Amino acid sequence: MRKLLTVAAVLVLASGVVALAAGNACEDCHAKMTPNLVKDFHRGAMFESGAVTCETCHGKDHTGRDDVEKAKLPTIRTCQRCHPKQAKQYLAGKHAKGLLAIDALPFTHGQPRAYVAGQKGCGGCHTLGLVDDAARKTEERKYYRYGMDCQNCHTRHAFSKKEAMEPEACRTCHMGFDHPQWEMWSSSKHGVAYLLDREAHRGPKCQDCHMPGGDHRVRTAVGFLGLNLVTDDEELKGYQATILKGLGVLDEKGNFTPLLDVVKAGDMVRLDKADFDAERKRITDVCKQCHTPSFVEANMKNADLMLKEGDKLFAEAIEIVAGLRRDGIIKVKEGEGVYPQLLNFYEVDTKIEEILYEMFMDHRMKQFQATYHMNPDYATWYGYAKMRKDLTEIRELAKHMRAAAKMAQAH
Repeated sequence: MRKLLTVAAVLVLASGVVALAAGNACEDCHAKMTPNLVKDFHRGAMFESGAVTCETCHGKDHTGRDDVEKAKLPTIRTCQRCHPKQAKQYLAGKHAKGLLAIDALPFTHGQPRAYVAGQKGCGGCHTLGLVDDAARKTEERKYYRYGMDCQNCHTRHAFSKKEAMEPEACRTCHMGFDHPQWEMWSSSKHGVAYLLDREAHRGPKCQDCHMPGGDHRVRTAVGFLGLNLVTDDEELKGYQATILKGLGVLDEKGNFTPLLDVVKAGDMVRLDKADFDAERKRITDVCKQCHTPSFVEANMKNADLMLKEGDKLFAEAIEIVAGLRRDGIIKVKEGEGVYPQLLNFYEVDTKIEEILYEMFMDHRMKQFQATYHMNPDYATWYGYAKMRKDLTEIRELAKHMRAAAKMAQAH
């Protein structure tokens, strides 16, 4: 009766014409302007509950086509009123910190506004960190008002829990060049087992491992960059110290720089062993629901060793490029250190640095991420083998660059 008497119910007839039952002014108008939006709202649990109306999220100021800008767009603060537990979890996890990475990157600020703030590039996913509290009333929100957090997974206006619990909800952001988790998982035995029989749920989906029990605090032990700063492995510490110099977190002498504060704020790595162990246990507890403890332990150990093998190659490549910069063969720009500026990504002037960037953000990411996602082919041919190829090219280019520089000095 609620659909017929208190809210305008949209009836899609066989002819394709949208008809209305008696309802409120918002739905009367939007059933004509944006009929599928109203249809989505009607299929959702919030509509069924009777507790949520258009005004709950959008306010009362917008009443017609002439004052559209007065319609409030919901943020996580809106959702928090009814979902305080999930909002608290989300705000404590890495997704809510997604914008910090964009703010910290040196190349971002020189990009077109449409690319960054207009969500046509990195901002299309990373602005899920716009939470609109007092500290986050940014130009990005003023420039492009539609991005937010919760509806990245619970897409509007149905805000479906069922939809958000499927792995495809993660696919838009977790795919492609530097984080192809969808490709890794969906072609792994885990992903294939799930996708072939969702009802049986024989393999884990993204949410099983990264959101156990529906916990919205998405977090991992090694973090997005695969930097294990609490390891007892001295060789790995050495390799990763070199990587941290390339990231600008350590200076040339190995001392922490102010960028460490950004790393901490963005929760990009675990800086405390107890924290690392807790996150690793959270994941492995899920693994042990299907696998024996010895199987889980062996696979995690080998995954950690694979991370180390990749970083051995990457550390050598960084040191080769750093040597070229130190010796003046690659010109060091004002304000930069001797080590290559990995966070500049493709904003570099030499081919050898471009290869290093691709080794970092493409092949290294795939090498260690695919390993933890149990996809051996992806870890090998899209990751480790490509890193070997990169290192060979970097060694060869460095040799030629040094020879050319020596010849130029002779003349």
